[in-house]
Amino acid sequence: AGLVTIAGGKWTTYREMAKETVDKAAQEFGLSAPRDCQTENVRLIGSHAWSDKMFIKLIQTFGVDAEVAKHLAHNYGDRAWAVCALTDRGGDTQRLHARYPFVDAEVRYAVQYEYALSAVDVIARRLRLAFLDAQAARESLPRVVAIMADELKWPVDRQRLEHRKALQFLTTMGLPDSILNEDNELIDAGGERAGVVNLRTTGTLNLVDPASYYRRGVFSAGEIGTILSAFAEFDVHGDGHIEVKDIEPLLAAIKVPAAGLAQGLNSYLESAKISVEDPAASVEFEQIFGMLGDIKESFNAKAKSEIKTDAKLNQIPTYRSGGGV
Repeated sequence: AGLVTIAGGKWTTYREMAKETVDKAAQEFGLSAPRDCQTENVRLIGSHAWSDKMFIKLIQTFGVDAEVAKHLAHNYGDRAWAVCALTDRGGDTQRLHARYPFVDAEVRYAVQYEYALSAVDVIARRLRLAFLDAQAARESLPRVVAIMADELKWPVDRQRLEHRKALQFLTTMGLPDSILNEDNELIDAGGERAGVVNLRTTGTLNLVDPASYYRRGVFSAGEIGTILSAFAEFDVHGDGHIEVKDIEPLLAAIKVPAAGLAQGLNSYLESAKISVEDPAASVEFEQIFGMLGDIKESFNAKAKSEIKTDAKLNQIPTYRSGGGV
């Protein structure tokens, strides 16, 4: 039929496949070439000045931490210098999410050099965070949108639209449809960062949170901020401690129904190694945080089988899961 077709493959084999395809086409149609295929000798972009010790220079020059430096060197090759150079604009070596080495400057680089035009472009098609950890991508989203808005001069309406479209995409990566009901919070490009505790956050804990089944952490950044704010109110001496008698009022302040705990509050206190014998005994933040984690896990375990159909985690399509048929 006069057509040579090739299908399949992956990043590590595309160049060899291309060589075989062109060679086959030349053979089938009697084509001549002035020289043999040169693809084996053509360097990929980013490889010219790369070395396995390059990350050390990034640390010394830009002050990035070792994990971030290794990530940038591995993913961008010598283009990591260009990424780090963008950190001069407001210190964008800050991580987009505390658990991963992706940094703010990568978003700017994606816009300026990789033609990223939407938030989904960045979280899914450039950084790939949506595939690695959809919940972390969700928590990083306000910061990503803010940086892109700064680069592309998006008005507020466009920022909200990008945030919404990205949330819709994340529901196809396994997060529950209920995330579409969350507040569309926008932040300034130089302001608070998703994935980092915001001490000014106020609110209540979401004890029945389908997305927490998916993410590795028990609490979102906003919930951690809620806990810290409440703890600070009862830490009258400012020494990082409260008293046992403050625990129930603290729980009430963040709307944790102590009276409705299935195992009773004392069982959670005991698990956190908090003695109730002395009401004036000191309790550290880590103990409160651990106890609240146990409470949330208990609530989620009880509610997991009772969640409405539209709140269940979505199934990830095969073509987005990395699987095959």
